[in-house]
Amino acid sequence: MVYKHGVYSSEIPTSIIPPVKTSAGLPVVFGTAPVHLATNPMPANKPVLCYSYAEAVAAFGYSADWEKYTLCEFIYSHFSLFNVAPIVLINVLDATVHKTAVTDKAMTIEGGTAIIKGEPVMLDTLVVKLVSAGQPLVKGTDYVAGYNDDLNVVITPVQGGAVLTGQTSLVISYTKLNPEAVNSDDIVGGIDVTTGETEGLELVSKIYPLFRLVPGQILAPGWSGDPVVAAVMHAKARNINGVFQATAIADIPTTGTAAVKQYTQAPAWKNTNNYVDEQLIVCWPKVSLGGKQFHLSTQLAGICCQTDAANDDIPYVSPSNKSLQANAAITAEGKEIYLDLSQANYLNGEGIVTALNFIGGWKAWGNRTGAYPGITDIKDTYIPVRRMFNWIANTLILTHWQKIDGPITRRFVESLVDSANIWLNGLAAREMILGGRVAFLEEENPTTDLLNGVFRLHYYVAPPAPAENIEEVIEYDTSYFKSLFGE
Repeated sequence: MVYKHGVYSSEIPTSIIPPVKTSAGLPVVFGTAPVHLATNPMPANKPVLCYSYAEAVAAFGYSADWEKYTLCEFIYSHFSLFNVAPIVLINVLDATVHKTAVTDKAMTIEGGTAIIKGEPVMLDTLVVKLVSAGQPLVKGTDYVAGYNDDLNVVITPVQGGAVLTGQTSLVISYTKLNPEAVNSDDIVGGIDVTTGETEGLELVSKIYPLFRLVPGQILAPGWSGDPVVAAVMHAKARNINGVFQATAIADIPTTGTAAVKQYTQAPAWKNTNNYVDEQLIVCWPKVSLGGKQFHLSTQLAGICCQTDAANDDIPYVSPSNKSLQANAAITAEGKEIYLDLSQANYLNGEGIVTALNFIGGWKAWGNRTGAYPGITDIKDTYIPVRRMFNWIANTLILTHWQKIDGPITRRFVESLVDSANIWLNGLAAREMILGGRVAFLEEENPTTDLLNGVFRLHYYVAPPAPAENIEEVIEYDTSYFKSLFGE
C-alpha cells in the first residue's frame, strides 16, 4: 500500500443515472435500388445510414420507376416531402445475382453517339468493339460512356481514337440489372449458407451494433403486402438483438391477384392474412401527389418521424389526423378512392389506418394497431401507446446496460429505482405520460432468483390515449328566454 501524507480526493459513481436517448421512429427500410445510377454504390444487403437525399442517392441511385426500385419512393417521400432524417436503407437487389448478360449487341452511331435506351447497364461491365475488330476499345481513349438526363447510356467516340470518322456501327456487351428477378424471399432474407452473410430482414439485428441507433420502424414498401414478408417484419420488430422493440408498418395490397380495391374488402383480407400483431400498423390504400404514387406506409413513417421530432423525439402523440403529402387516395391502377368519415371510421374500427380528406385536407386517419379489434388492451391497440411502451423499454435497456454485472446491493437497486423515478416524473411533468413509477417488489424477487443474479424492477406507466372521440353535448336551455325581458 502506498504511504500517504497530505490531502487527497477520490470519486464515487453518481447515484442518479441520466437516460440514454433513443431514436424513437428511426425507419429501417428494405427494398430495391437502381445502384447502376449510384456514384458511390453500396453492396447489396448492406445497411446504410443516410441523413440527406444526396447521401441516399449517392449510395443507391435514383429512378422514377418506383415499382422496380422501391427504395426510391421512400427516399423521395422522407427527404423531399417530409424533410426528416435519418433513415437506414437496405437494398436487396444484388448486382452479382439479379443480372442479365447482353452479348454482342449491334449499335448504330447517330449524330456522333450511340445510345443504349432504357437499360439498367452496369457501366463497369460495358465492353465496346468495332464491328471489324476483335479487341475491345479502350474507355477514355477510344470512347467515353455515361448516363444522360433521360437515364440512357450514351457512348461517344473520342476524336483521334480507334473509332474513325464515318464509322456508324459498334458491337457492345454488358451486364444489366434485373430487378424483376428479386422476390419476397430476398426481402425476407436469412443467412446465406455459402457465405454465411446476413441478408434481408435478418439485417435488422445489425442496425444497433453498426450505428448505435435503435430501429423504431421497419418497412418494406411494395413488398409488405406479401403476408410472409409482413409476418417476418413484425416478428423482427418484436425482438431486435434479443432486447429491443420496434413497430412494423405494412400495406394491404392494391395490386396483383390479392389486390383489395374496395374498402369493405380490407378487413377480411387483414384477418385472413394474419395482419393482426400489436407491433404491426396496417395501411390501406395508396396515396398520390403530382402523379406520383406512394404506399401509405411510406408516408405514415414520415408523419411519425415528423411528429416525434416536434415532440423531443418522444412518440406519445398519435400520427392520426396529421397531414399527408397527397392530393388523392388511389388503387395501384390510379383509380381514386373517396372515403367519407363513416367509411374511414369503419376501417379504423378494424385496425386499419387509412387516408381521409375531410377537414384540413388529406390526413392519415387511424389510431389502432393491427391487433385491434381482436385485442383491446390499450398498450397493444393504440399506436402512440404501443410506440411509447417500445420507447420506454428501449430507453431503460440502454440506460441500465452500464449497470449489468454490478453487485446486487441495496444501494445498487436504489440507484436504478431513483433514477428511473426521476426520469418518469420528468415525463409526467411534461405530460408525455399521465404518470409513472418504478418499484422493487419482494414478491417478484424470490431468493432463488437473487441467488442466480436475477432481479426485477416493476414499472407502472400510463402514456395518454389519443382523444379519438370527442362528444359535444348540446342542450336547449329555456331559461335564456328571460333575456327577452331585459334585467
